[in-house]
Amino acid sequence: MTEDRTITLFHSPQTRSSATLALLEELGAPYELKVLNMKAGDQRRPDYLAINPMGKVPAILDCGVLVTEQVAIVIHLADRFPEAGLAPALGDPRRGAYLRWLAFYAGCFEPAVVDRFLQHTPPAGQSIYRDFDTMLDILEAQLAEGPYLLGDAFTAADILWGGSLRWTMMFGIVPPRPVFAAYADRIGARAAVRKIDALDATLAAEHEAAVAPKAAAVA
Repeated sequence: MTEDRTITLFHSPQTRSSATLALLEELGAPYELKVLNMKAGDQRRPDYLAINPMGKVPAILDCGVLVTEQVAIVIHLADRFPEAGLAPALGDPRRGAYLRWLAFYAGCFEPAVVDRFLQHTPPAGQSIYRDFDTMLDILEAQLAEGPYLLGDAFTAADILWGGSLRWTMMFGIVPPRPVFAAYADRIGARAAVRKIDALDATLAAEHEAAVAPKAAAVA
């Protein structure tokens, strides 16, 4: 019997789930989309809260197994489709660095970006990422060795980081240092990413149009 490898992705355009969708494309993985209109509040409906009580995307179902949290999903998918070669295998000397930069994203970059956006500075010595500029300096030093996080090896981690840097620089949260800009452009130029950018633009326009009549009625 042939294994059904189809992944169900709960997705909303121009959100964190966009990187997961681009990763599925890079992996050549079979998938189906369950699209949520977050402008209409789909993420807060009981049927989706039963999937992810946090009410956020991405979330995936893989053979009935639910995986949430962006970094966990990246690790799961890249290991699930090893033939794509986007994750160093167990025993590969690059595996530690690969996991380090995924953990650094979740444990340092995301909290630092949120604090910066909220204009919150943690007390000295109490921040898990030390301070915003130091966190960026560490990331910049790694990317400067490029062209990817692990040097010449493109991995699933690059899809995650490339997308996040594109968005955070676009909104002025992360300064467009030349190393960051070049890296984000490099990832953004990939065919899978361009495909998802185009799809997301279409979905976002549809979602905006769907809520516009309600907004007009309230006004």
